[in-house]
Amino acid sequence: MPATNGHNGHNGHNGHDAENGHNGHGQNGHNGHGQNGHNGHSTRRPLPCGIYAPTMTFFDPETEDLDIPTIKKHAERLVRAGLVGLVTMGSNGEAVHCTREEKLAVTRATREALDAAGFTEVPIIIGATEGSVRGTVELCRLGAAAGADYTLLLPPSYFRGLMDEQAVYDYFVGVADESPLPLILYNYPGAVAGIDMDSDLLIRLAKHPNIVGTKFTCGNTGKLTRVALATDAKTPFSEGSGYMAFGGMCDFTVQTLASGGSGIIAGGANVMPKVCVRVWELYADKEKDRRDEAVELQKKLARADWFLTKAAIAGTKQAIQSYFGYGGYPRRPLKRLDQARVEGIAEGIREVMEIEKSL
Repeated sequence: MPATNGHNGHNGHNGHDAENGHNGHGQNGHNGHGQNGHNGHSTRRPLPCGIYAPTMTFFDPETEDLDIPTIKKHAERLVRAGLVGLVTMGSNGEAVHCTREEKLAVTRATREALDAAGFTEVPIIIGATEGSVRGTVELCRLGAAAGADYTLLLPPSYFRGLMDEQAVYDYFVGVADESPLPLILYNYPGAVAGIDMDSDLLIRLAKHPNIVGTKFTCGNTGKLTRVALATDAKTPFSEGSGYMAFGGMCDFTVQTLASGGSGIIAGGANVMPKVCVRVWELYADKEKDRRDEAVELQKKLARADWFLTKAAIAGTKQAIQSYFGYGGYPRRPLKRLDQARVEGIAEGIREVMEIEKSL
């Protein structure tokens, strides 16, 4: 869909130097990373700066069937706490444990819950990684129909020995060429047999008109800085090009902001969303200098988040159970935690949860 402004990039190099430039990272850009975007998807919600959660997928503790009411309840709780967007079927959502039909059902339920609660503007990002370009594109199309606005994609890794840099580049470009959903690249070496996309590759991929961001779960703030700088990423202080550089864990929220980042997509935000939002808002406050407060709260947040990170999905779900009365267990083969471990996690995050309750 041609844009009103910036057609063919006369006002910006690759869309990164002008709000309305070619490749459409501006709001009205050609090929549409703005609201009026790619492939005629005219109702896409923009990605605001702030805190996002990769939402948990909840299951019946006996049958392991999807627990749709709890999935909806959780989504509403998170956005009421101040989160600006949600990711369905990410790593925390146990995407690898869910069928394609379940991934779509969770996304559809999340959209329904947000709309019913009046949060119609909150965007949804769906994790749609499959092993092939063809399969990923198909899931992106189905995800768009289910209510997703963007997709979060890992590099393919099953045939690890064949996945050199060019193969990874070709995969993302192949998907981006055909997907109705703009892509956010997901750099998480631990989930893809050690594939770690460097800043040169990420910057090269960012030139594609349908690639609009990167999530840095690698925790490499130097890499985030380089990509954010090269893409003129959106920040709380500047609209920039619209490209989004996301920190991948809440334990480096302040560091992400200091590095020119756009937001955080953090598993810990499932448990302590208000604290995550508070750190972000204190640092990003344009009226007052509250960065020292942000740094002090970040220290407490980072300490608490480690208890969740160590215990992974089972621990995060049990933390939600301990403090909010729902959560349950992951699907097998992930183990359920014993009571002593559950109590240890609850105690480890107690200080931050007291702050969470006070906000």
